[in-house]
Amino acid sequence: MTNNFTDVHPTLDNYWRAIILFGQNTACYKFALAQSLLEFASEKSTQISFDDLGERYAAHICNHLQTSNIQGVNPSNSFLAACSKFNDGEIDKDRLIETAKTTGFRYVFDAFHNVKGAELPVKFYSVDNSRKQLLLSDDLLELSSLGQFSSLAEEVDSRWSLVEAGWRMKINNRILRVDYDTEQRSFYENDLLKRTNITSARSALNGYQKGHCFYCFNTVDILSGSKHLADVDHFIPHMLKGYLPDANLDGVWNLVLACKNCNRGHHGKFEKVPKPHLLERLHQRNSFLINSHHPLRETLIAQTGNIDADRISFLRDTYNTACSNMIHTWEPEQVSSPLF
Repeated sequence: MTNNFTDVHPTLDNYWRAIILFGQNTACYKFALAQSLLEFASEKSTQISFDDLGERYAAHICNHLQTSNIQGVNPSNSFLAACSKFNDGEIDKDRLIETAKTTGFRYVFDAFHNVKGAELPVKFYSVDNSRKQLLLSDDLLELSSLGQFSSLAEEVDSRWSLVEAGWRMKINNRILRVDYDTEQRSFYENDLLKRTNITSARSALNGYQKGHCFYCFNTVDILSGSKHLADVDHFIPHMLKGYLPDANLDGVWNLVLACKNCNRGHHGKFEKVPKPHLLERLHQRNSFLINSHHPLRETLIAQTGNIDADRISFLRDTYNTACSNMIHTWEPEQVSSPLF
């Protein structure tokens, strides 16, 4: 099994996703910087003054604070406090941007490219402190020209929303579950007292599949209206729910993104059980999720087991029961080389 997300096909979008999915999340700064970088890259800007960066960077944080007042493990952080004061009308935009420049960038510039304790070989920007500006790299501009680029902003925002849910859980000391709404195709937080929509399942899962169909590895999209819009598929068919009362088939562990051809095309999966080798692929995808942080990690562990051996046993037992009831198995036509 691949332990490092970037071991297989280390393309630019893979490196970017490694930062967003597996970098440390002690505060929201990584996500705000990522959203700002994507915006500037789409505009083909290369030299970004700290003033221009600070305005967009702070705006993303202020917008998220309006829906979730916890944006890190240290709620007394001075820059987050300044963003809250701006939202409350206590300080103006100039003061907010100045605070971003003095305290908001303090750690994020150096930490952004660090994944699991090591620097990535690809850098999406460099910092020119003497001129107070960020220099976007050729790699980031090249990333903006790739077909996957249009999905990256939604993936960042989805990841941000998921991490917010994790922060709420830890700080409020509540037992949080992430459940799936089959009609809305979205994840929601269910703490028994209220139900809070978190994010689209498509945008939450897409990064872990590197923007490709789980089965055939054809490119999929997560933007509404796209002709390549991914389906959210139950790996073990949902119709087996009555035969598997101990397995939550709407759980994150059993949801994958599939192209329409694989899911419901002429030779599509429909209600069939995938071939056994695809179960190992599901385990790898779930391991990507578990190696990231709250809340999908904790949700997956709760659904499938505390250790790897337990999770493998759970998948095998569930799969065997599914096969004994469905009989027929299905295999996709491979479009591209496996990515995980």
